[in-house]
Amino acid sequence: MDGNIIALIAANIAFVGSHFAMSHPLRAPMVKALGAGGFQLAYTAVSFATLAWVYFAFLAAPAADLTGSGEAGWIIATILTWPAMVLLAGSFIGNPALPTPQAEAQTRAEPRGALRVTRHPMMWGIGLWAISHLVLFWSTRTMVTALAMGILALVGARLQDAKKEALMGTAWAEWESKTSYWPRWGRLLSVGAVPLLAGTALWIAGSWVHLWRAGIPAGVFRWIG
Repeated sequence: MDGNIIALIAANIAFVGSHFAMSHPLRAPMVKALGAGGFQLAYTAVSFATLAWVYFAFLAAPAADLTGSGEAGWIIATILTWPAMVLLAGSFIGNPALPTPQAEAQTRAEPRGALRVTRHPMMWGIGLWAISHLVLFWSTRTMVTALAMGILALVGARLQDAKKEALMGTAWAEWESKTSYWPRWGRLLSVGAVPLLAGTALWIAGSWVHLWRAGIPAGVFRWIG
């Protein structure tokens, strides 16, 4: 196996593994040792350091070394990334999973927007983005990184439920009873104008950046000039 791919695998394991470790088994002892502020600084520093390692290892790894899945793959990937961006855009509205002072009050309210689809819209947005890149079968480096990010998002969402249950008790249990881990796709078009418009804008902008940054036409730009 190419040495750069091995380095990329190691970088992704470090990024995902450190995130899981610091978010769950190491969180309490680290907060006790460093305090809440110190923990946040350490968490941020490790996250950025390991993500930078992923980024530079990705750049060093071979590009486009697989056969690809052809136009069918691009069509599927383009379709998947639209709901991914809608969920991602909607995840910032009224989401009790985010670390805000209003989180507990938000769990008592009825879910709205993207939260009617899933209580983990950010995680599913990232997960769908990852799946769309796996479908393309474009390069080993993309497969490795997309798989890692997909695991981080979708396994992380399950682990987040357990963490929130411990931190918020009955409030999160009540929230779970009103929402779903698995997306309810029939509700996607009823998330509201802001997530739909912002998500569509992200979908188009992301496709354009893909062309500009990677030199590969993606999304709608694959078929329109």
